Formats: sequence, structure tokens, C-alpha cells
Amino acid sequence: MVGSGGYVNPQLKELKPLLPELIAKCGESVIITIDGPAGSGKTTLSKVLELEFDSVYTIHMDDLYEGWGSTLTPQLTLKLLKILESVKNQGEVIYSPFDWTNEKPKSEIQLVAPKFLIIEGVGSGQMAIRNLVSLGLWIEVPDQLGLARVIERDGPEVADYMPAFLVAQNIHFEKEGTKKSADYHLSGLGTV
Repeated sequence: MVGSGGYVNPQLKELKPLLPELIAKCGESVIITIDGPAGSGKTTLSKVLELEFDSVYTIHMDDLYEGWGSTLTPQLTLKLLKILESVKNQGEVIYSPFDWTNEKPKSEIQLVAPKFLIIEGVGSGQMAIRNLVSLGLWIEVPDQLGLARVIERDGPEVADYMPAFLVAQNIHFEKEGTKKSADYHLSGLGTV
């Protein structure tokens, strides 16, 4: 596996042999979560991992939040549970991504559950779904670097929303014990 910049990431190299050994805990699907602070490289890592599988789909937590006012809420937990119950019991991924521009849900996505389902983003590693997760990953960077990456990626218009989101994510991580419960920890400092 090659990280950004073209060099081989030794952390990802260590992770790669584990992937074929993962056992499905959610119906026939292997669920992989990638959690960590905003801007740590979760989406980038999910794209790298997608290349390792033939049957894979990624759900981005940004698609499950309902705007800046409704991110790490009990409703988010219920959405995750509903998605994974459908994967487990019906063999389908069913959800409606949020349209941030129009501030409303988009059309429902419904597809046959893949062998590997990656859920990436802040809040993906919460305790309510851990019993269905085959591999929980935590990726981390210092807060200021993560914030700079988010603003560079999403534009300066998100800067006003980020301080409250960073506080909410840190409270969420502490309450959920997300970092401590992860099966594997990665650094987002130029390695993904």
C-alpha cells in the first residue's frame, strides 16, 4: 500500500495482511470503521483500503450527519444501527445521504451489501455498533493540523463551524472511548 507522496506506509503495510483474515460479524459483511479527529486522513485511508477488496462500499459519516447543527447525536447512532441491521438481516445497504447544499436528505441509496463495508468519519467507531464491526481503526493527527486540512479541503466557509465541531468530536470520543477501543491505531502525519 502506498501513502500520499508515493512512499510505502509501514503502518498500512502491517495492516494489509490482516484484511483477508477478517471474519464477518454483520451478516455476510465485514464491517471496517475508520474513526479519528477531523482532518486526520480517514477518507484517504478508506480510498487506499478500497483498492484491497473486490466487493466493497464506503459510507462517509458526512453523508449521515444532518448539517452542522446535527452531527454527533443520538439520531446518528440510530442511523448507523439501522444501516447495519439492514446489512445483517436483509443483506442490503440502505440509507439517504444528506445534501449539505440544500440541507435535506438526498434520494435513498439501496444496494446489495458488499463483502466489505467501510464506514469512515468522525463517529463511525461508536460503541453501539462495535459488536458488528470486524476491524475498528483509529487515525490521529494534532488538532491544529487536522483543522488546517479540513479548511484546505472543504474551503474557508467551514471555518466558522469547526470550533464547535471539534469540541463535540472530543466530547464524543471521550464518552465513547473510541480511541481506546480501536483494534489498530494509525498516524495521519504524512502516512496516509
